[in-house]
Amino acid sequence: MSTQESLRPHPTDESAPPHRPGLILAFLCLAGFTTFLDVSIVNVALPTIEDELHISQTSLQYIVTTYGMLLGGFLLLTGRLADAFGRRRMLQTGLILFALSSLLAGFGQSAAMLIVARGAQGLGAAFIATAALSLLANNFAEGAERNKALGAWGALSGIAAVAGVTLGGLLTDGPGWRWIFFINVPIGLVCALIAPRIVGESRAAERRSSFDIAGAVTLTAGLVLLIFSLGQTIDDSDVPMARVYGGFALSAVLLITFLLIERRAEAPLIPLGVFKRKSLRASNIVAVLLLGTCVTLFFFASLFMQQVLNWSALKTGLAYVPLAVIVAVGAGIASQLVTKVAAKPVLMAGLTLTSVGMFLLWRAPSDASYVVDLLPAFLISGLGLGLSFVPVQVAAFTGTQEDESGLSAGLINTAQEVGGALGLAVAATYAFRQVEQLTEWADGVPARVTQARTEVFHDAFLAGACFAVAGLLLTLLLLPFTKASDQPAAAPAEA
Repeated sequence: MSTQESLRPHPTDESAPPHRPGLILAFLCLAGFTTFLDVSIVNVALPTIEDELHISQTSLQYIVTTYGMLLGGFLLLTGRLADAFGRRRMLQTGLILFALSSLLAGFGQSAAMLIVARGAQGLGAAFIATAALSLLANNFAEGAERNKALGAWGALSGIAAVAGVTLGGLLTDGPGWRWIFFINVPIGLVCALIAPRIVGESRAAERRSSFDIAGAVTLTAGLVLLIFSLGQTIDDSDVPMARVYGGFALSAVLLITFLLIERRAEAPLIPLGVFKRKSLRASNIVAVLLLGTCVTLFFFASLFMQQVLNWSALKTGLAYVPLAVIVAVGAGIASQLVTKVAAKPVLMAGLTLTSVGMFLLWRAPSDASYVVDLLPAFLISGLGLGLSFVPVQVAAFTGTQEDESGLSAGLINTAQEVGGALGLAVAATYAFRQVEQLTEWADGVPARVTQARTEVFHDAFLAGACFAVAGLLLTLLLLPFTKASDQPAAAPAEA
């Protein structure tokens, strides 16, 4: 049996469908694309939702953060559930939950209803993201084949973050903001229905007789609380700082408790020995910084274009189209390069370009021209992000055993979600530190208000550039210079 055949999933209770790599890749990427898209698609619609449902400014932020909070908090748990109980089964579970919660969000009539629905969407997305990525890793042999598949996944994940803003603007100005959620319903249900015809079931080689419930509860609670507390740092002054600091402290206690539990558990949620793998350890650290840069870019560039340049939501969304295209181009180039050289130099090149693009945005004037000032920064940073997404994913899966693919998927996705939340919180805290003084200085004078806002956003872009530079340095120091194809193939699971 060839290595490629041995890495394909083994059937459980039914015959596996024919192995059609192109169809499998397209299906799994589509499933993952929907989850990444919903991270940003709602942003442009927030002012409209606020007006129609009469939602307070404080409650409005949770429509965005609740999704990411549940998605990031449950990724590791859902990854291990996929390994234990079947990756395709968990993918179908996530797709159905995602579709039904999207339907509920589309019919939302109040802040509470919409926030609850967004939380359910995030939970469904956690099942989808880990199951789809681990199925992808198990359906493509390590080396060139898997690198190309991860290249497609990395391209779509990057494009989705940008496309979400553009599509959100088009739908909001077209059929209405509710269609931001309704569009997910047929996609999720149809994908859940056809999944058995496209991808075979797979799970870890050994079904565990016990499950690390204590570890799962403490880790998930710790991560959810951490992401929630990070979101609170960019809330308005109504949030007591004692609540923020208390949240961080309790999150730290829960995460330390989790580590103690894992050291003693017979069947740990995360075998701590997995972090001995240098490529996995380094890729997760760099992913935190990379997504911190990415989310900072999208969040503050949108505000810069609307609040400084006075562009409409639709014009702002369309301004991101070249960025989406160049991210895809960069990811395509990276998926080819990592098979010929190694993940490390490709990632270093990507982070260098991303840093340059962020520094260009840092220097954008308050009367910036799109063609002269913004477009070059978008193209350079977008190419850098595209070149970076792929090698981070490849490095995270290099040397992964078949029964650990769900864990690896959960770890890298968690690093990305936590990195996005952490990066935005840090950048916002740094950028907004002088808002009170700048507001007093502006004194309502339009020209001064514009200049004050520009200074705030410049600080945010500078913070994003620092994240990218830090990621570049850590890549240089920590990531091993090894081709994925040089690693031994993962051992096949026993039928």
